[in-house]
Amino acid sequence: MSATLDVAENLATATRLVGEAAEEGAELVVLPEKWPVLGAIDHMRAGAQHLEGDLVGELCNLARNLGIDLVAGSLSEPGGDGGRLFNSSVHIGPDGQVQAVYRKLHLFDVDLESLSFRESDGEQAGGEIVCSQAADGTGLGLTICFDLRFPELYRALALAGARVLCVPAAFTLETTRSHWEVLLRARAIEQQCFVIAANQFGPSASGIESGGRSMIIDAWGEILAQAPEAGEAVVVADLDMAHLEDVRRRIPAHSARRRDVYADPAPIIET
Repeated sequence: MSATLDVAENLATATRLVGEAAEEGAELVVLPEKWPVLGAIDHMRAGAQHLEGDLVGELCNLARNLGIDLVAGSLSEPGGDGGRLFNSSVHIGPDGQVQAVYRKLHLFDVDLESLSFRESDGEQAGGEIVCSQAADGTGLGLTICFDLRFPELYRALALAGARVLCVPAAFTLETTRSHWEVLLRARAIEQQCFVIAANQFGPSASGIESGGRSMIIDAWGEILAQAPEAGEAVVVADLDMAHLEDVRRRIPAHSARRRDVYADPAPIIET
């Protein structure tokens, strides 16, 4: 989807698209990064949502009514130091209860050919790695957008039991075209996990354009489903866990780690 500055409008769009996914049989649905509002920091502050507020309540009702696990992309959450926001991903179970909250670890402070951006000017990084569980017990690794460039985070999640890595994003058009698919497939291959990556598309109110191409990738690095670069879309795929375990058996990238030479990533918070 492509978020506007209108929270109610964006919620209606997200609700419609999540419903379409559920109608197609989806039991786990992932939304993009900052789907309630995407714009400059003043826009994000105006549209920020408390986790105990009405918007998260609506999402809990949605997940309960559809009987799905919902990784509600990410939203801007008040509570950081000095009035800064957290970029927070919320996993809600089919019982309508919040199962886990992950606050983005890596802030998007970059200088590209097309833009210079400092996410840290208005946002605060989280401090915990979070692995949740779907209703069927499948481990869900929670990450957001720029996190994709830090493979050690994904290794920590895989070692904690993640079988599905969730990547809600608002990847810029420039980096989507050059890096998005390569990085997503690399994380899937390295960690031998499924990757579900939901990306915004089109220009935001800040003038930054996102590149679409949301995709679902299997543990062998094959793209199972992909959205176009522009336009609303729902992509759905079956996640064959037996295939994942077979990949891990044939190429033992986890058990062959040299822990006598290098350390495992930091411990994580399992929910």
